[in-house]
Amino acid sequence: MVLSQSSKTDPLSDVLSVLGAKVSRLTRLEAAGQWALEFPALDRLKFVALLRGTGWLMAPGRDPQPMSAGDVCLIGRTPYAVASDPKLPLSDGQTFYDGSDVARLGGDDTIALGGTVTFSQGNGEFLLDMLPGFLLVPRSSAASGAVTTILALLSGEVERGAMGSQIVTARLADVLLVEAIRAYAEGPENGQAGWLGALTDPRLGRALRAVHEDIGQPWTVARLASLAGMSRAAFAAVFTRQVGQPPLGYVRAWRLTLARAALARGDADVASIGSRLGYTSQSAFTHAFRCAFGTTPKAAARA
Repeated sequence: MVLSQSSKTDPLSDVLSVLGAKVSRLTRLEAAGQWALEFPALDRLKFVALLRGTGWLMAPGRDPQPMSAGDVCLIGRTPYAVASDPKLPLSDGQTFYDGSDVARLGGDDTIALGGTVTFSQGNGEFLLDMLPGFLLVPRSSAASGAVTTILALLSGEVERGAMGSQIVTARLADVLLVEAIRAYAEGPENGQAGWLGALTDPRLGRALRAVHEDIGQPWTVARLASLAGMSRAAFAAVFTRQVGQPPLGYVRAWRLTLARAALARGDADVASIGSRLGYTSQSAFTHAFRCAFGTTPKAAARA
């Protein structure tokens, strides 16, 4: 039964691998003149990358964000819109992709790629809860070098349409997702808060890596604080403020995410899964699972 990919894996790789994150659909927008498309909030992660021209990206609670060629934006559980001018009235963007992965609006002065990231068995909640709803990686960012290279390769593959192009673009899109998250986390103005900031923090990062390397350990706040080189109270306060939940809340959430993924795969029986995740009894595992997901592990396995 695979509950974690490797004893030496990093948390981001662990989460993306266990959740089965992959770019399941790649779309293309070619536009010229005046255009403005809106898209609804969905339980997914999405990237929008500008290959040519300029445009604007809008999301609730944010000022319109100008984008130019080489910029990438990751979008979580939030509606968003893309436009040539943020003041234009919005049209339903989904209708332009009805039965097609390419939308053409009057020319190709602006070309954008969109990638929809899906998760196996609906397990994306853990990552979507951890990421902000809007992550912008501008080409001018110091950490965007790899993103720029992958975008150039993606653009080339889309233009060529050579044999094997679908598999190559799918793999490049998966790598673009990881590199965009990396670049955002490494940005000095972005990486200070949230889960990504915690991963790059020397102290919190040590504790998080330990949790992901061996989730079945009987973790306590004191033990995690010791790994971080902090007092128990200081560690709990900093972790909660940065990640958005207390340390043992994080441990519990990841254990149960792993449990649901393992049950969906049919890896092992309920008792074995609970034991390997650190639960001292099947009843304790069942109670925690029911509180989190509103059903029992056995019912989830049958489903």
